[in-house]
Amino acid sequence: MRAVDIIMNKRNGKELSRDELEFLIRGYVEGRIPDYQVSAWAMAVYFQGMTPRETGALTEIMLHSGKTIDLSGIEGPFVDKHSTGGVGDKTSLILAPLVASLGIKDPMMSGRALGHTGGTLDKLEAIPGYRTNLSVEEFRRILATTGFAMTGQTSEIVPADRLLYALRDVTATVESIPLITASILSKKVAEGAEALVFDVKFGSGAFMKDFSQAEQLARSLVETGKAMGKPIIALLTDMNEPLGTMVGNFLEVEESLDCLEGKGPEDLMEVTLELAARMVLLAGKAPDASIARQLCEKALASGKPRELFLKNVEAQGGKPEELLRLRGTYRSPHWKEVRARHSGYITHIDAYDIGRAGVLLGVGRNTTTDPVSPTAGIQFHHRRGEAVQSGETVMTVWGKDPASLAEALPLLEGALHIEDAPPAPRNLVAKEIRAHEMGKERNTPGTR
Repeated sequence: MRAVDIIMNKRNGKELSRDELEFLIRGYVEGRIPDYQVSAWAMAVYFQGMTPRETGALTEIMLHSGKTIDLSGIEGPFVDKHSTGGVGDKTSLILAPLVASLGIKDPMMSGRALGHTGGTLDKLEAIPGYRTNLSVEEFRRILATTGFAMTGQTSEIVPADRLLYALRDVTATVESIPLITASILSKKVAEGAEALVFDVKFGSGAFMKDFSQAEQLARSLVETGKAMGKPIIALLTDMNEPLGTMVGNFLEVEESLDCLEGKGPEDLMEVTLELAARMVLLAGKAPDASIARQLCEKALASGKPRELFLKNVEAQGGKPEELLRLRGTYRSPHWKEVRARHSGYITHIDAYDIGRAGVLLGVGRNTTTDPVSPTAGIQFHHRRGEAVQSGETVMTVWGKDPASLAEALPLLEGALHIEDAPPAPRNLVAKEIRAHEMGKERNTPGTR
């Protein structure tokens, strides 16, 4: 078997066998096949695509390219959620303790901010002392005692994905749906999840700008998961505007606490509860999504999810008492306000521009080695659909330094759209896709 023949077969649109894919990927991980040949294969996949069988085989090969986390001996069920990335999206911090309070274990392997999208690990590490570089033993212990554990990907877990993603990043092949599917699922299955809920975002602040592209990715994730024996539900959610009222690492931790105390903003709570309800459903804790959501709402009202969140903070090295003490005050000394240019209704706050401004402020990063600021960020005092008066403060903005504020302010001002009439209502959860409904998916009530 030769790599060049595998490349040629895919270039010509042929379906590759599992043996061919294993020869290529294992050879790359072991250093026997050079990156230029894998780059050529990735570009061929980008243009020719992959069949569901190929995508499933690739996912399993990548999954077993390194170690996986063994959760035997811990009582399940094990269900996780993954988001394709957005701005102000802190749902993981809320729903993990929420489903844990209902007896569901959430083994969560998360990522960092890159580009305009935020990262769960950066938000958690804004909590003084919080550690996300857990050993497998620590991960198991914390999962067993608090019901959820939050860690990053290590070099030993799915090394094929780490190497292939870095290659795709510099060869313009990141946007391949089969390669995205294999990348996401291999990591999620490696962490020990038995079932998965995917939040596939679409819109200006999402990785997939176009709804149809996001739907293709959602279908691919669901179909490939089914082929691997993993129950999966995908929700397509709107990321044209930031989620919640806070964008920033510590700011989003604060807002997550607000949500766990029943004081969260409506849009953030809607997406979180819909995702959590699907996790409860896949865990077999409710007969349908409606009853599952009622269970989630009741659990939030009990206060137990907040207790588990603080218990997890302590278990992962954080200081709960310091977190609570810093709440409302842990801010950069460099700040400005963005005011309404004229009176009217806020019709749109563009998520992509807000995310780009966040990178300049120090919330996110352009490269994996860039530092982030825990105290930089944006707070929205008014949002879509609300009336504002000329000169009224719409956002308070904190930057890592004065120069970052000066750079970010034009983007923030440009992201804010004010018109004479209020905007039409929007539906945050636009579609649900399940494996047993492939081909007859239904829109959620009142959506497109």
